[in-house]
Amino acid sequence: MRPALILAIASAATAGLVAIAAPALGQALRGHDSNAPVDVDADRIEVQDRADRAIFSGNVKVRQAGLTLDAARLTVAYASNDGIQVQRLDAAGGVVVRSASETARGDFAIYDLNARRITMLGGVMLTQGQSTIRGGRLVIDLTTGRSVVDGAAAPSPGAPGVSSGGGRVSGRFTVPKRNN
Repeated sequence: MRPALILAIASAATAGLVAIAAPALGQALRGHDSNAPVDVDADRIEVQDRADRAIFSGNVKVRQAGLTLDAARLTVAYASNDGIQVQRLDAAGGVVVRSASETARGDFAIYDLNARRITMLGGVMLTQGQSTIRGGRLVIDLTTGRSVVDGAAAPSPGAPGVSSGGGRVSGRFTVPKRNN
């Protein structure tokens, strides 16, 4: 077999594995109760009532049902009619999102509670057991359980840490031991 053909087959097989493994976290979070209370702990909070937001900083820990999020800083956008209703969480600084069986890491995360979508940006790594996927952006649809990992690329001018697209996704997957 020619080396170019072997490389093409290997690339196609790897792309198939990425497509299969990428939904792991999304599937684990499918049906996540985004209406559950959001608990936040941090070293400091600044409430900006007129802007309908609160900024948590220092060792931020967020819990909602079976989902946890850790970050250095978290901005909570909320609606204040009929009490406080959390709309969106924007996390920055060593963001880690965990479910019972998977962990995702990145520089930034946006959790849109209304759209039921989590987007992670910048040096994203998704881990399930010994398998990992790396890329520039991870989008998890909590309704469908679908996850998409985009490749990493050079940061966009004026938006540090945000991928401009065009990069690659890489993965390492464990395989079961087989008897020959």
